[in-house]
Amino acid sequence: MVSLGFIWGGTFLATEIALEGITPFWLAASRIVLGAIATVAVWQLQGRKLFAAPAGRQQYVLLFVIAGLSSAVPFALLAWGQQYVTSGFAGVSMASTALIVLPLAHFLIPGERITWLRALGFAVGFAGVVVLIGLQAFDSNGSQYEFWGRLACVGAASCYAVSSIQLRRVQAIDPIGLSAVLLLLASFYSVPLAWAVEGPPVMPDTYILGVLAFLGLIPTAAANFMRVYVARTAGPVFLSLLNYQVPIWSILLGAWFLNETLPGTLIWATILILVGVGLTQYSAIARLYSKS
Repeated sequence: MVSLGFIWGGTFLATEIALEGITPFWLAASRIVLGAIATVAVWQLQGRKLFAAPAGRQQYVLLFVIAGLSSAVPFALLAWGQQYVTSGFAGVSMASTALIVLPLAHFLIPGERITWLRALGFAVGFAGVVVLIGLQAFDSNGSQYEFWGRLACVGAASCYAVSSIQLRRVQAIDPIGLSAVLLLLASFYSVPLAWAVEGPPVMPDTYILGVLAFLGLIPTAAANFMRVYVARTAGPVFLSLLNYQVPIWSILLGAWFLNETLPGTLIWATILILVGVGLTQYSAIARLYSKS
């Protein structure tokens, strides 16, 4: 989960750079296609076959739904929405994924019920994100499409939340194979959508191609495998907690690569986030301690 937070923390920075040379829907499509090529290649090198295992019609429908909600739709919404909102609001909206997952998991996932301690932990963690980014994240930037941009970012967060829940319903499949299948199916969403909305793609320059390669291989292919693995083994509620650490990595990487000033609230915000994560996982930690 820490590795995922680090990877996704740099995604916003790379997305902002890529948008200087490519349109948002083709940016999303490029990420997904490159990620699909990479994960399918790894799967083939292992001597495996895609869609080889027998599965019922319901499972195939579920895979198509998850493919759309886990990458194709949120990638497009985020890439489009980031044109019209502040990066701070985008960060807060991603953090809201954890708050969306909590009630969904309570009703849909056995063993993931809301307790007062878990709810308190999620609230404290979210407060830490708000302290880190600052209330100015909610200020208007005067953009004509700001409302729709914000709605797109929240919609992307909702897609991530629902897809994390649905991943627990998929049959037992190797995480690499499942990642490859999901990205491959997502390509069938994203490429036609980009063509319909923005027309045929325009070849970007070499620098932007390098950024796209990074987005496709690291935050998409590698991170999608890690996300699937964490969601299937530790559960969607635990996975959703990584959205609280993404803004921390985003700010640290911005200071490292862009010489941005670190906010004075960084230490306090990090403490709040860590306390929140600790509260949500208190019962699991207590069980491990009692066994040892």
